[in-house]
Amino acid sequence: MARRETVVLTNMCMVYDNQGNILVEDRLDPDWPGVTFPGGHVEPGESFTQSVIREVWEETGLMIEAPELCGVKQFPEDDGTRYIVFLYKANRFSGELRSSEEGKVFWIKRSELENYRLPVNFDQMIQVFEDERLGEHYVHVVDGQVVGELL
Repeated sequence: MARRETVVLTNMCMVYDNQGNILVEDRLDPDWPGVTFPGGHVEPGESFTQSVIREVWEETGLMIEAPELCGVKQFPEDDGTRYIVFLYKANRFSGELRSSEEGKVFWIKRSELENYRLPVNFDQMIQVFEDERLGEHYVHVVDGQVVGELL
């Protein structure tokens, strides 16, 4: 069995404050539209932590500090590539909020998140961000059906 495979490495960060607000991004990407958290691809030679700091800065104008790795999401792409999303959260940040070409960013109360159009499976991902007992959202195919598991 081969020990190497093709992998896409990405990240996502739940930025929150101490008043119950979360920073969301209304994504313009037609492949995964809806309100989610900022994030993006890990560049070659870049650390995972540096990549999430950079992506949040590029998409929101905020510089996060000490992001905490809280889990991962993984799923297979149609060509067999494994797509991995490192999930972070951060409540220390500075800067001035601004939107980017990725989508509009804005603060909402966490309790209001379900009132927005969310991308597919984002409701399961949010559980990994918030439940310390969970560390992974594992999406895979079983008997031709896509299954999402929280582990």
